[in-house]
Amino acid sequence: MTLAPRFLVTLWAGLRVAGFARRLKRRDHDLRAQHQAFARLVAQSARTEFGRAHGLAATLTYAQFCAQVPLRTLSGFQPFITRMAAGETDVLLPGRCPLFVETAGTTGPSPLLLPAPEAVLDHFCLGLRDALFHYARRAGHTRVFLGRHLHLGASIAVAENQGRYRTSLDGLLTLCVSAWAEANLRSPPGEVAVLPDGPDKLAATVAAMRALNVTLVAGTPDRLCALADQVRADAGGTEPTAPLATLWPNLECCLHAGAPTGLFTEALRAALGPKPRLHEVYLSAEGVFAAQDEASPAALRLIADAGVFFEFLPLPASGEVGPDLTGTPCVPLEGIRTGVDYVPVITTPAGLCRCVTHDIVRFVSVNPPRLQVVGRTGFRLNAQGERLTERDLLAALQAVCQRNGWAPISFHVAPYAQRLGAGQKAQVHEWWIELRTHSMRTPMANVLAPELDAELCHHHPDYAQRRASGALGLPLIRLVMPGLFERWAHEQGKVSSASKLPRCRPDRLIADQLAALAPFYQGTIAPF
Repeated sequence: MTLAPRFLVTLWAGLRVAGFARRLKRRDHDLRAQHQAFARLVAQSARTEFGRAHGLAATLTYAQFCAQVPLRTLSGFQPFITRMAAGETDVLLPGRCPLFVETAGTTGPSPLLLPAPEAVLDHFCLGLRDALFHYARRAGHTRVFLGRHLHLGASIAVAENQGRYRTSLDGLLTLCVSAWAEANLRSPPGEVAVLPDGPDKLAATVAAMRALNVTLVAGTPDRLCALADQVRADAGGTEPTAPLATLWPNLECCLHAGAPTGLFTEALRAALGPKPRLHEVYLSAEGVFAAQDEASPAALRLIADAGVFFEFLPLPASGEVGPDLTGTPCVPLEGIRTGVDYVPVITTPAGLCRCVTHDIVRFVSVNPPRLQVVGRTGFRLNAQGERLTERDLLAALQAVCQRNGWAPISFHVAPYAQRLGAGQKAQVHEWWIELRTHSMRTPMANVLAPELDAELCHHHPDYAQRRASGALGLPLIRLVMPGLFERWAHEQGKVSSASKLPRCRPDRLIADQLAALAPFYQGTIAPF
């Protein structure tokens, strides 16, 4: 099926985006939307076994809700969801839930299940629509709706078992789009989208989309770079600078979701060329939470009116959320402050009530609410009170590499007790870094260590104080051979995006695994 006439698409999209912009300008828009979401979700849960067990009622106030419903992580909801997947009714949702989505499993040992009733599909439809409307406002036009939207991801196949269905997040995103969008925008075609992620799927995607008018590409940064490599390979390597823009001249938007561009920014920009804009969306299997609404990618606008109720748990001084969450105080949207690290707590149409996520966010403005995703719980360095997040470490490495003309491929930072002599140790951060080869200046550990140290001291007072007091020593740098991180991922059976690799951990789980693969590594491995 072809797109509707251009003038009709332009007229429809223009009217919808204009209406969207007017709603956002209302001063009480976000708070009113959150109050409505709270009332709707509490009334829904009141008709379930979970709601009855916690005394939920449609008339409940927010204070009563907090007092009666304890915080839980997604793992804490799994016993309820397992019963729902077995066919039980009225557990977390009224009635029976036939569809479930699997999480990516990047913050835990294995994927978890989430219910996906019709209301969840509606939420994702609204959230993704608003993310695109934010882009159209930034661009100042609606031409992105005049071509195909190419989505790269896992297989969208749906598995059936006794009338109940399971799919991936990518499969869920396919199910939530409207019939018009499915026919006119979403790509690649179904026979390609059901293939498992890998080289064969990339080749089939390029073959199916080569002759079409693509205006938007979407996916995680590493998948988008892999698409560019596939296009370049199919062209015989004749267009090394901007193969995607060469193949699709009207390509204007690169929507990256699930992870910031991070170390892929330079490669992604080279693959796209100068014209396409990068557009970031903060989403997961639990929901669509925020999207970029300004030209600067420094912060994302919270999507408050797509059906999710947000609370924010101030991150404890320890930098970690402990297993006992009983009585932990949260604040709703009206209580947020800038510069404070929060863990989002969500109540969703999937029946999750006060579910603690694994993300750490920091608001840069309150009205409108704009946030940065600065890290993930469990992935911080804070053994000596240095309070460093993944974002902090990434920014430091990028700054040092940019000054020296080096291009980082991947890295991981872990605590390490460095032996200084008999009975003496220094507590340091051990950096495992893979850089691209053939740089003008040879990378050296004795250059990286003091520059990374100076960069972190300059921007992070807690780190600088620990360095000055001697609680932390100079970083220990381990430059690794090309392919070590790829080999690690293969050895660990990692199927999630490489751009979601934890950049740090408070323990040595990943560092010890890297050490076992690195031929140069010697010495005793000792944690803090």
